[in-house]
Amino acid sequence: MTTASRAAEQLPARTAAMWSALDAVLGAGSALRVLDVGGGSGTLAVPLARAGHDVTVVDPSADALATLRRRAETAGVGARVRGVQGDGDLLHEVLPALTGGTGACGTGDGGDGGYDVALCHSVLEVVDDPATTLREIAGALRPGGLVSVATTNRAGAVLTRALSGHPREALGLLEGRDAEPGRARPVRRRFDPAGLLALVEEAGLRPGRWRGVAVVADLLESASGADPDAIRAVELALAEVSPYRDVATGLHLLAERP
Repeated sequence: MTTASRAAEQLPARTAAMWSALDAVLGAGSALRVLDVGGGSGTLAVPLARAGHDVTVVDPSADALATLRRRAETAGVGARVRGVQGDGDLLHEVLPALTGGTGACGTGDGGDGGYDVALCHSVLEVVDDPATTLREIAGALRPGGLVSVATTNRAGAVLTRALSGHPREALGLLEGRDAEPGRARPVRRRFDPAGLLALVEEAGLRPGRWRGVAVVADLLESASGADPDAIRAVELALAEVSPYRDVATGLHLLAERP
């Protein structure tokens, strides 16, 4: 079983296409320095550390990083997982805090920047400034390093709202406005492929081919009885094919720092 497959072994079939793309990078056989921005409690970091990678998690939540520390120690990879409290748009400030010392979780080899791979999953939807966050991530990568960007897809969100009986919310998303302006929580951003690609390029990164995440999985009811392996196969088949990928729940791409 390859590195990415190990990391994804507890994840649903809906993310099969994303991990298939990452498998070529994380499953190449060499230990990598991985930066997980917004990685929280280590859902991805700990499996990647168990597969032999050194992972630094940057997250604003002290509670999440405490959980990360416990999870890493329980898994026997405390020395491979480091946690530091901070925001993705301030990586240039928070990563030097790890230099030559111990982070919030485990011990490190020191040094900031020069990461081989960065994960930016479900982050751009909630940060103050997605463009700044991506530029900071680009600056933390070594030349030739890759960032995995996963975000919500506007078209998929519109379709999901409409099919779940919320046409007003669907129309609001389509028109780029908040259909529930009185809500307590701020609205999460949604991206379209063109906008995401432009954002990545503006950060000085070279984007690869984008794919849809959860093209059909999120449209199937949990009680439908569909075979998870069959869903996985369909997801892999449709992930890079339009028009199917265009209405997926999420978007994913790998981008390189030149």
